[in-house]
Parts: sequence; C-alpha cells; structure tokens
Amino acid sequence: GPEMPLFSVPKEVAVGTAMLGGAFATGMLAGKRGPPPTHTLKGAGGCALPFGPLWQYILDHSLREHPILKKLRLLTADHPWSKMMVSCDQAQLMANLVKLIKAKKVIEIGVFTGYNTLNMALVLPDNGRVIACDINEDYVKIGKPLWKEAGVEHKIDLRIKPAIQTLDELLASGEAETFDFAFIDADKESCNEYYEKCLRLIKKGGIIAIDNVLWSGRVLKPRKDDLATQSIHHLNEKLLRDTRVNISMLPMGDGVTLAFKL
Repeated sequence: GPEMPLFSVPKEVAVGTAMLGGAFATGMLAGKRGPPPTHTLKGAGGCALPFGPLWQYILDHSLREHPILKKLRLLTADHPWSKMMVSCDQAQLMANLVKLIKAKKVIEIGVFTGYNTLNMALVLPDNGRVIACDINEDYVKIGKPLWKEAGVEHKIDLRIKPAIQTLDELLASGEAETFDFAFIDADKESCNEYYEKCLRLIKKGGIIAIDNVLWSGRVLKPRKDDLATQSIHHLNEKLLRDTRVNISMLPMGDGVTLAFKL
C-alpha cells in the first residue's frame, strides 16, 4: 500500500503509537510478539489516526475520555509495545455498545494494559463483571492500579492463563448463554476457536466484537506462510456466511467486526 504521511497533533496526543492502535497484538495470549507495523503514523496513544487531520477532527469531536482512561492511555503509550493497545475511539464504541445492551457479563480476550477493560468496567452496573483473559501479568500491572483508582476493580475478574482454558471452564461451569458481550483481541491463529466458544457463552441478542479483522491490509493478499493473516481471512469469510449471527465490519482502528447473535 502507499506510504501514509505524518502529520502534527498536539503534544498531549502525539505520544507515538502505531497508526492502527491494537493492530499488532499478534500472539498476545500465545506469548508471541507481532511484527512491527508496515506503515506507522504518529497517533494518539491508542487512538487510531489513519487519515491525518480528518481523523484528528473525528477524535476532537467524538472522544469523551474519562480522566483515568486518559491517564492509562498515556502510561501505555510509553510502553515499547504500545501499538498493541486498542484504539481509544474503538474502545469508546465498545463501552457504548456494552451500555446500550445493558450488559452485566462481559468477556475480554486479550487485556494488555487494561485500557479497554477499564472502559467497559466503567459503564457496567456495580454488580457487572468483566472476565478479563490474558497470560501476561506484567502488562496488566500497568493498568491494575488505575482500575482501583477508578473504583471498578471489583468488576474485573482477571484470569492469567490461556484464554481457551478460561472459556472452557466457563462452559463447564454452566455459564453458556449467560454473557452479554465479548471482545476478542488476542493471538490471531486462535481467533476462530475464541469466536466459537464465545458464541456458545453469549446469549441471544448479545454481541461479539472481533478486533484486527483488516490486519493492516494484509487480508487483501494473505501469504501462504502467514498463519495469522490466513486465520483472520478465513474467519472473515466464515462470518460473512454464518447464519447464527448478523454482522457489521467497521473500518475503525485495524478493523472490527461486530457479530450479533441471533
């Protein structure tokens, strides 16, 4: 693809993350690290800015970021792997969807520093829960103090183990069709398995959000030796034909597909 131009944003915002926010969280739960971005853009510390000043305008006129969320975003921006963070505009949409459907039980697969976790926990009722799945507690330690500062630590059930294991445990304990919302943003090779298990856990009318479905454009011509891209592309094709859900694929961040369980 063509090189994207750099542009200026206010110092408070230009903290040097990748153009596509959480686009390169390959293998987060598998203990792998994704490839560096092909095209980077000085962005908004987790806020996606693929179209320069126009995208900045969108953020300036739509982002309503809780002060502690902003604090966590800026802390995350200093991390060497800050590009793994979900874009802040996308995280805001996830929180709005959680609130819209009056969700009480949420699954998050791939936590990183917990920005999106915090965003969703802030809008859940006091008895709501986010089952937050990751295998790297070092990243999560950045966000945990801010979960507490925001007064939502009790809403977050952090499970540090392979996400498949946690999902199987939830199913085994009789929690099928009891969750309202799931957000999948972890190793791409397992994305289909995450989707299938989340579909069993989500109730009818619930939503599964799958991140990185555009994968920095690599889905256009998946290489045979690129398992991550192949996995995403195959899931995208499957979702198009999946009669168990209605879908919308949004060009936000690195692409996110919303699957609404029928």
